[in-house]
Amino acid sequence: MRKLASIQVVWNVAPIEGADSIELVRVLGWQCAASKGEFHSGDKAVYFEVDSFLPMEPRYEFLAKTSFRDNADNGQGYRIKTMKFRGQVSQGLALGLPKFPEVDPSLPAGADLTELLNVKQWFINEVPTGAGLVLGKRPAGVPMSDETRIQSEPERLTLLAGKPYYITTKMDGTACYNYFINGKFGVCSRNNEMGLLDGESLYWHPEKRYLIKDRLASLGANLSIQGELCGPGIQKNPLRLNSFDYFVYDVRVVDQDRYMNFPELKAFCDKLGLKMVPVEETGDAFSRTIEELLIKAQGKYPNGGADKEGIVVRSTAVNTPRLSFKVLNNVALAKEK
Repeated sequence: MRKLASIQVVWNVAPIEGADSIELVRVLGWQCAASKGEFHSGDKAVYFEVDSFLPMEPRYEFLAKTSFRDNADNGQGYRIKTMKFRGQVSQGLALGLPKFPEVDPSLPAGADLTELLNVKQWFINEVPTGAGLVLGKRPAGVPMSDETRIQSEPERLTLLAGKPYYITTKMDGTACYNYFINGKFGVCSRNNEMGLLDGESLYWHPEKRYLIKDRLASLGANLSIQGELCGPGIQKNPLRLNSFDYFVYDVRVVDQDRYMNFPELKAFCDKLGLKMVPVEETGDAFSRTIEELLIKAQGKYPNGGADKEGIVVRSTAVNTPRLSFKVLNNVALAKEK
């Protein structure tokens, strides 16, 4: 489960030019605006990550003007998102421990406060209509994908340093999983198994286009494909596609409880005639900083597309535990409503 709220250490405080009441504090790999004088380097803070949805409580009322939301999916509360103050990107919210008497100040850095503070994850309904019939929750063997943002675990840069790697474009659509397990084929959204309704379902477009069921059955293995379904009506179609298309980023070998490595994934997509997410870069020895990755995450999708969502970085090492993380495009995040 993602740590939306946690205790963290402020490791740096810096002024914002032209700002009288706020300054920048650095927590993990993030920077965020905080009240001037609230923190000193080394202080503990309660840190809320981007996409946190805070409850309606008096201590958060100062967020009302910029962050209040009220809709059917999330209810009422305060959404924490990427913002800009005086030209500086602010990602997340850091508040002093005295504002949280229910939190034990002796807890170590990294302690998860999500449940204690009743913080939820901001939910965006990616597919407004035509999703199909919900048959139930995702079955066992079909995991949900959710890459870690590098700013939340910057130590992953050290773990990947010097190792072979590849970087792919993060496609902006909706998660779509296709599986063939013990002779049964199925299609899933991020959370549910989806069936056809009156012969139609958005999530079944990859199967109809690429005949995934028959191709998986011919392999004689229990596999789960994870990909991004993009096109008209999904996330405002930032790729500017004229029809739906499917981009594979992972394949899980169910019986071996592992994901295919980079060479296997490329060979699998080639064999089944599927599109893999675009590969932007490969290398023998990873050495990039967070700042360099944030720049690389910027840019636009080709053919007149909108701002891309970001990138995903992974190790290409074979027969080792997989190491990966995502880097989102701050330019695109700052434009979100």
